Amino acid sequence: MLKQRILILALLACGHAGAGERLSLDAGWRFLQGDVALPAIQGHGASYLSAQTGQAHGPAQADYDDSDWRRVDLPHDWAVEGPYDAAQNKSQGYRPRGIGWYRRYFTLPASDRGRHLELQLDAVATHSTVWVNGIVVNRNWSGYNGRALDITPYVRYGDEVNTIAVRADAEVMEGWWYEGAGIYRHTWLVKRDALHIATDGVHANPVLKDGRWTLPVTVQLESSAEAPRKAVLDVRVVDPAGAEVAHGSVPVRVDALGKASAQLALAVRDPKLWSPGHPDLYRVRTTLRDGAAEIDSNELRTGFRTIRFDAARGFFLNGEPVKLQGVAIHQDHAGVGVAVPDSIWEFRLRQLKAMGVNAIRFAHNAPAAEVVDLADRLGLMVMDENRNFNPSADYLGQLRWLVQRDRNHPSVILWSIFNEEQLQGSETGYQIARRMVAAVKELDPTRPVTAAMNAGLFADRNAAQALDVAGINYQVWEYDRFHKTFPDKPVFSSEDTSAFMSRGEYTTDWNRHLVASLDDDAAGWGQTQRRSWKLIDERPFLAGGFVWTGIDYRGEPTPHEWPSASSFFGILDLCGFPKTAFYIRQALWRKDITMVKLAPHWTWPGREGQPVKVLVASNAPRVRLLLNGAVIGERDVDPYDMATFEAPYAPGRLRRWRCAPAPRLWPRQRADTPAACWCSRARPRRAGWRRRRRESR
Repeated sequence: MLKQRILILALLACGHAGAGERLSLDAGWRFLQGDVALPAIQGHGASYLSAQTGQAHGPAQADYDDSDWRRVDLPHDWAVEGPYDAAQNKSQGYRPRGIGWYRRYFTLPASDRGRHLELQLDAVATHSTVWVNGIVVNRNWSGYNGRALDITPYVRYGDEVNTIAVRADAEVMEGWWYEGAGIYRHTWLVKRDALHIATDGVHANPVLKDGRWTLPVTVQLESSAEAPRKAVLDVRVVDPAGAEVAHGSVPVRVDALGKASAQLALAVRDPKLWSPGHPDLYRVRTTLRDGAAEIDSNELRTGFRTIRFDAARGFFLNGEPVKLQGVAIHQDHAGVGVAVPDSIWEFRLRQLKAMGVNAIRFAHNAPAAEVVDLADRLGLMVMDENRNFNPSADYLGQLRWLVQRDRNHPSVILWSIFNEEQLQGSETGYQIARRMVAAVKELDPTRPVTAAMNAGLFADRNAAQALDVAGINYQVWEYDRFHKTFPDKPVFSSEDTSAFMSRGEYTTDWNRHLVASLDDDAAGWGQTQRRSWKLIDERPFLAGGFVWTGIDYRGEPTPHEWPSASSFFGILDLCGFPKTAFYIRQALWRKDITMVKLAPHWTWPGREGQPVKVLVASNAPRVRLLLNGAVIGERDVDPYDMATFEAPYAPGRLRRWRCAPAPRLWPRQRADTPAACWCSRARPRRAGWRRRRRESR
């Protein structure tokens, strides 16, 4: 068994003493669902030994026998594997959660002795404890923050095997939505020189002042060496085409087991600006050298752009007014729970971008690092949200971790410190908020801080008074009052809509938990897709809004309960496929195309001659509806409500024609073809459509 374990980790045994390495630990874990009962400690001798470092009990022991445990690769969510159970919490999607254990083995070559070794866990749901070789190295109180753990003092070298043990307590809940269970993000082993650049230790956020761009660079250095060390820190900036545009260096000195920081300010002339339409990214390469030898390096991407929230005119990006066309999303996906592969994340974000989304609110927690990278590359602005509203040491540490990790990303335009807290409209809420805002400003003074509030905006003392930008959840009747009462406070809709739809269904049947995809139904606190955007778009002082939600999610199965186990709010369904809401939002948000989409389908046997409501989602000025070539009607398209018709059902084809020239030519349309000839149609359903729809869920 020992040889087998070492072979599993053969790749990790190939380390060298040069520059840093970041090695994936995702493969080859042992997993046990459930806890392990331990016998009570009896007697003085056993009590004495149990209090010693390294004398862990049960699965935390280095040599615990886990040979009958299941082998898993990460990311892993054990809750999504479990059965649906009506006795479980509906907010968590009727899935059992509980306790789980993970164990993994690795070896280190003797050449790694003297290097700095770090175990990185990107997220574990929910509370967790980590042991290395039977020694407790970390306890964590959130399922959303990452950790970089210095394990240098605890490891062994050569043929000796090292053991990582993680106990995940997923009985604890942080939210009222599906949160999953287990090590559901990536894990890493990082090897660096004793003198090295700290994890998330490079801050490089461009600044425009007096018409000139500079890139202030601050680098945090650490040393686990046994004596003071000197080195030279070299920083280079590379543009999107790969050309070096700025360069600087500075000498550094770090004491044994000490920390230090180095600062440079690099001028960059006429950079390409980052925006949703042109997400140009620059690379900042930081290299630490001891003489001619490179001992550590770091590369991050950043972007040149300016942001400004104006109380009267909304949001400005690079000096231009931009309405935030945003959606809020949770992080689970069909089939995989919260253990979402990077490729699925990219699919999700690309779908939303195609709809016209320019901003994402990751609700209500820090997203995976890879997802923020995707937002940078795809040109999606981010409202980066903290989970726990609490200024105590543990929770303030989670907020600081989030800001320090994400403060270089051009996509991040807002820090959000909470969502819908009961204390938001009180003196206590104000005092908590101002301390959390101050913690953010210490690490990043360039971005505004907000929060999503659903009450308390007009209390004598409330959290909004500590915020740079106020976020309003659903209180659409307060938009004008808030602006009139606080004319100097920028404001936006941090959450709105909560409309219901079932993909592919066009007749509401509450007994079968089906809601028609015609934008007629919303929660009592929400509005339809069309009305919610109209209320925002008609008010210049509102910076924009974030639809609840961009994608369906497990848990919170409003407006239903068992056997429904997921939400109905999404514009896309659990698999990421469009509902009618997708085309409605596309018509509202995409100014670069002319689009027309008809709902519902046109297969209604038994309803011959009866009227069928037809919704035309379009941004064309006028549309004409035809059934089997005969005109049913023609009317102007309202910019928000669009157009609806009552069409008597008859088998055949229902077509809609755009009755005005488009701003550009469509594929297959010749330059001499009138734009009014373009059309699309509602097709009859093909055989087997219901079976395929069920399988996609």
